[in-house]
Amino acid sequence: MTAALRPVAVRGPVGTPRSSVSLQESYARCRELNRAYGTTYYWAAQVLPRVVRHHVHALYGFCRHADDIVDDLGPVAVDVRAKALADLGDRFFEDLELGDSDDPVLKAVVHTVRAFDLDPSYFRRFLRSMEMDLTVEHYRTWDDLCDYMDGSAAVIGEMMLPILGPEDIDATRPHAMDLGNAFQLTNFIRDVGEDLERGRVYLPLEDLERFGADPWARRVTPEWVAAIRFQIDRCAELYRSADVGISMLPPESAVAIRTARILYSEILDRVVAQGYDVFTARARVPTARKLAVAATNLGGGTLRRLAARRGG
Repeated sequence: MTAALRPVAVRGPVGTPRSSVSLQESYARCRELNRAYGTTYYWAAQVLPRVVRHHVHALYGFCRHADDIVDDLGPVAVDVRAKALADLGDRFFEDLELGDSDDPVLKAVVHTVRAFDLDPSYFRRFLRSMEMDLTVEHYRTWDDLCDYMDGSAAVIGEMMLPILGPEDIDATRPHAMDLGNAFQLTNFIRDVGEDLERGRVYLPLEDLERFGADPWARRVTPEWVAAIRFQIDRCAELYRSADVGISMLPPESAVAIRTARILYSEILDRVVAQGYDVFTARARVPTARKLAVAATNLGGGTLRRLAARRGG
């Protein structure tokens, strides 16, 4: 799937000169966002055929663009963040209707959405969850959290399916959504300490209360260990469902998603290995391990090829 790479002027305030951006440059920007902030996704995506890899980067670029508004604008008031997020949504849907964008990230996203006829409602669901992050600090029940994850995680699996190309998208969809939720819950377990800094607790309060676990105490107690084990078991169920969906993908797509699934689940192994301490250390899978898993899934000679990409 090739694209016209004609440069267009980037929109900006009236009278403000802006440089032009080509479609190729926009995809490259999305790729760099993926490489910088989503390394597990990035290395898993390297396993995909080149013809679709950049579309995965584009979807990640959109999600990261919105996430930056919610969490990385510095000491900015909630109403300012809310307006910036609304402006992003308005601009995206306007550009989608036009069929093109001059935004350095959205140009690639619009192209990907139209190339695969992705349902715009996916992006409305995603933005709704990002809006929730502006004001919601915790979730009482697992069902409440699933309502949030519908837009922050499950819908990402749905977005990806037309790109990954299963024969029966409808049959694969629930498993793809479970994989998105498994990735998200893995993040929530790993990032408890970081989320507390933002005033948020994503693990359902009713589960924490059931085990007598107190994340605000930032201490690894027997109660805390029991609560995290419960969430890890829940994750394992989601990953098992995801494995069914992975088996339904074409081989060239399945190998990439399986790589991401293995690496993400290993984050949980590292949480266990560090004694369930998610307050003082962030569980990470080293890049060398990511390369090795990708190479194992693809077969001989791949490790050198992937390692060479680390420089670009």
